[in-house]
Order: sequence, then structure tokens, then C-alpha cells
Amino acid sequence: MTWLTLLPTASVVFAFNESNLAGKIIVFVLFLGSVFAWSIMLTKFRDFSRARAATDRFLGAYRRDEHPVGLFLKRESYAPSPLDAIYMHACEALATALEARGADRGDLFMGGVGSTMHRLGEMQVSAVRNVAERTMADEALMLEDSMGLLATAVTAAPFLGLLGTVWGVMEAFSGMAATGSPMLSAVAPGISGALLTTVVGLLVALPSSIGYNMLSNKIRRFCVEMDNFSQELNQDVERYFLHEGPSDGA
Repeated sequence: MTWLTLLPTASVVFAFNESNLAGKIIVFVLFLGSVFAWSIMLTKFRDFSRARAATDRFLGAYRRDEHPVGLFLKRESYAPSPLDAIYMHACEALATALEARGADRGDLFMGGVGSTMHRLGEMQVSAVRNVAERTMADEALMLEDSMGLLATAVTAAPFLGLLGTVWGVMEAFSGMAATGSPMLSAVAPGISGALLTTVVGLLVALPSSIGYNMLSNKIRRFCVEMDNFSQELNQDVERYFLHEGPSDGA
């Protein structure tokens, strides 16, 4: 035994060389799964970081503006933020409803002065609210994109590693029975190679599980913020544009 065998990498190489064909295939599959899981996690963390910064800027700008459609008219974009998508789609629906009543899109600021042309009935305001809610649901689905694949890596990797281990141990003991050797040294290399698949499976599952939980918390926070902003936007639209009297057929 040389000093190289004391190194973890040397032990892994030794175990891999002693693995059977099925074990080597499983290790290779787990390695590809690890690369795929890490690519998903790094991409999602980068996208969420950008969305977080854009959301903070958007909420600050929206709440500083005196009119709910001010950012829409100024064409200010905070595209990485899911709240910006809700806002833009709702404003588009609001502009369409006002244009149907004969108002000019550029005169949306007049919604606060009481002109009936710039007032909407309950059904039209409800339509704007529905657009905001549908967009919120679509954005939630986009936030959860690829999370199912990451969850599969978390749950499947340990079992795939266990499969390789059981298979390798079974072959090792079958080989010992075939040779008739009762010595542990006859099966130790095969068992070492078989256990490698479990180790690799756990190395894939553990970081994937941590990343999945962290990303899930971020998604839940975004969903709560989207729901709160949707309600805030709907209240602002009702305050500025809802006709308090009869809907006059609107």
C-alpha cells in the first residue's frame, strides 16, 4: 500500500476501477445528474437574484408614483420582476377597457378627476382583476420551472446509488461463492466498488436537497409578494377608476 491510497481521490479511483459494469454506468448517470442539478440551481439562483433586485426597484418606483398607471405611461420597465409582468398586463387590460369607453390611452391620468369617460363599471374592473390574477398564476408557474427536475434528482439519486450498491454486493458474494474462497479479501474490492454508487448518490442528493429548499423558499416569497401586490394594484384601480354609481351598462 502506498501513500496514494490514503487520499480520498485515490480511494474513489480504486473503488471505481473495482466496480462492475452496472456500477460504473450508475456512477456515470449520477455524475450527469449532478451536472444537470447544479446547472439548474445556479441558473435559478442567478435569475432569482436579478428578479429580487428588479422587484425591490419596481415596488419603490410604484409606491412613489401618485397614480397607479404612472409607470405604465412612462414606459418604465422592470422586466426581470414577476410583479412588473402583473402590472403591465393589468395596465394593458385597463387601457383597453378605457379605450372601449372612448377614452384616449394617453389620458389615463384623468381617471382621478371624476370624468365618466375615465370611469369603469364593476364588470370591467373585475376583468382587470382577473387579468392580474391570471398573470400572477403564470408567473408562479415560470418561477417553478425546472423545480420538478431538481426534486427528481433529490429523490432518485440516493435510490439509484443504493441500487448500484446492492447489485455490486450481490455480484461480489456470487463471485466468492463461485470461487469457493471464504476470505474477506476476495470480496472486499467488489464491495468497495459497490459502495461507491451510494456515496456518489448522496453527493448528488445532498446539495440538490439544500438548493431545492432554498429555491422553494424564494419562490414562496415571490408568490406572497405577487399576491400582495395584485391586491394593492386592484385596490388602486378601484379607487381611481371604479364608477361608484350605476354601471350604465358597462
